[in-house]
Amino acid sequence: MIVHHLIAITIAYFIDKVVGDPPHWPHPVRWIGMLISFFEKRLNYGNNKRFKGVVMLLFVLLIVFLTVMVVVVLSYQLHPIVGIAVESIIISTTIAQRSLKEAALDVYGPLEAGDLPGARIKLSYIVGRDTETLNEGEIARGAIETVAENTSDGVTAPLFWALIGGAPLAMVYRATNTCDSMVGYMNDRFKEFGWASAKWDDVMNWIPSRITGITMLIGKKPLKMDYQKAWKILFSDSKKHPSPNSGWGEAAVAAILGVQLGGINYYKGVISNRAKMGKPLVPIQAEHILLANKILDKTVLLFLLWLWIGGMIYEFAITWFESAAPL
Repeated sequence: MIVHHLIAITIAYFIDKVVGDPPHWPHPVRWIGMLISFFEKRLNYGNNKRFKGVVMLLFVLLIVFLTVMVVVVLSYQLHPIVGIAVESIIISTTIAQRSLKEAALDVYGPLEAGDLPGARIKLSYIVGRDTETLNEGEIARGAIETVAENTSDGVTAPLFWALIGGAPLAMVYRATNTCDSMVGYMNDRFKEFGWASAKWDDVMNWIPSRITGITMLIGKKPLKMDYQKAWKILFSDSKKHPSPNSGWGEAAVAAILGVQLGGINYYKGVISNRAKMGKPLVPIQAEHILLANKILDKTVLLFLLWLWIGGMIYEFAITWFESAAPL
């Protein structure tokens, strides 16, 4: 029942809020990463790399789905409470709200204290860009963009898929995201082999990312502009991002804070000029990292509300159709 999924999702939210992701605890994503590495080493060579990448993705997702499905079904057969408990724990491993906030705060701490070298090091742990020469505004921008983009990837998207298909589908989403993060690169090694992983990640994030961006603006009043201008920025600037999905979170946060995200980044010394999002009404400062975390918190709570409303409407509709259907 979808109600069981909703209860499990809510419990999972609180588990992540309290426990987070302790670094020394076993985690399914690490096992998924090992599975991906196993297939990548054996398939990513020779010809037909794109087809082999499709095979790898299908095998990884099938193994993950069936494994979690068996665990969840057996748990519910023991007792619904056992099933909900097990499903809650599994779903909690697919979300990372606490870890995302802590990573941003790790950058904020030294940045606020004026320790730019320390802030650059902390930022380098969560972004791929070069951080060695960044000033305060650029360091803060990197942390804010990370929170904005990963609000969907790391929290709301797995919760969305958990509503659709419980813990098995939430873990399929996390496996897809892990495949993309490991092989979905546009370089010589992964351009063909990781094609399927990157495309499927885009598909699974398409709906959640847009709901998340809209929820951000609903949940938090823009600080430096009216709502009409903020909505315009969301729907226009979100399309500028090279990813079809990541721009929604970044454009929403930029509009809310009244800052401009995007711009020039360097990756191993190579310049990358990303599209700019938002209007530079105020310069980006360390305190904007805290505000981005507040947007994250409120967005996730509102997203949970949307899931409950949607789930209850679905349950009511199914019940009505079943009662109205002729015998």
